[in-house]
Amino acid sequence: MALLKAEHITKIYGQRTIIKDINIELNQGELVCLLGVSGSGKTTLFHILSGLTTPEEGHVYLNDKEITSTPGQISYMLQKDLLLPHKKIIDNVSLPLVLKGMKKADARQKADPLFADFGLDGTQYQYPSQLSGGMRQRAALLRTYLSSNGVALLDEPFSALDTITKSNIHKWYLNIMTHIDLSTLFITHDIDEAILLSDRIYILNGTPGEIKDEIVIREKKPRPDDFYLTETFLNYKRDIISRL
Repeated sequence: MALLKAEHITKIYGQRTIIKDINIELNQGELVCLLGVSGSGKTTLFHILSGLTTPEEGHVYLNDKEITSTPGQISYMLQKDLLLPHKKIIDNVSLPLVLKGMKKADARQKADPLFADFGLDGTQYQYPSQLSGGMRQRAALLRTYLSSNGVALLDEPFSALDTITKSNIHKWYLNIMTHIDLSTLFITHDIDEAILLSDRIYILNGTPGEIKDEIVIREKKPRPDDFYLTETFLNYKRDIISRL
C-alpha cells in the first residue's frame, strides 16, 4: 500500500488547465522526484498534496485515508528556509508543534533531542543569522520533519546551496531519511540531483502538465561519489533529457 497517493488530479485556474489527470504515489522509505520544466505545474501539484489548494478533480490519500483539501497532514518545505530571524533556532524548528497547541516548553523538549541527529547540536539558542546556509537548511528540514507525519514535500530544497554544500547535504539527507524513517517527494529542475537521490523520477511536462513517464533508478543508495561520471549515470541523463 502506498504511503501517499494522488489519483486523477486536475487543477484549473480560470480558463486554464494547469495539471491534468495526475496519478503518483510514494511508498514507505522512498525518495521520489518530480522533474519537469518551469510552468508544468509541479508546485501546483504540491499545493494540492499538502491540502493548500483544492483540485477540480481527483483525490489525495495518506495511509489510505483521504486528505484532499485538508492542510496540516503533510509537511511542505519551500525553496527558502523561511526561518524567522527574531526567533532562536529551537523555537523556529518547534514552531509547528506550538501551532498545533503544544506549550512552548514542551515543544522545545520534543525538538531538542533531534538536533544531534540533524547535525545541529549546539545551535539551539543561536539565531538564523548566525548559521551557514547549509545549517539553516538543516534547521528548516528539522522543522519540516516535526510536522511531517512521516512524509515530506520538498520544493527545490537544495537549489540555493553551492555545489560542495549541496553534495554534502545530499549524503546527509539520505542518511537522515533512513534514520528517522522519513519518506520524501521532492521537486527539482536539476537532472543530476534527481538521478543521484531518487528511487523513482516522475516526468511532468506539457500544457497542461501531465505525468509523461516514470523512471526507476535501480542503483543502490547512497550512490558512489563518482557515480555521476559513469556511463550508467549518463545513460539515465540522456534518457531523461529525451523525455523532457
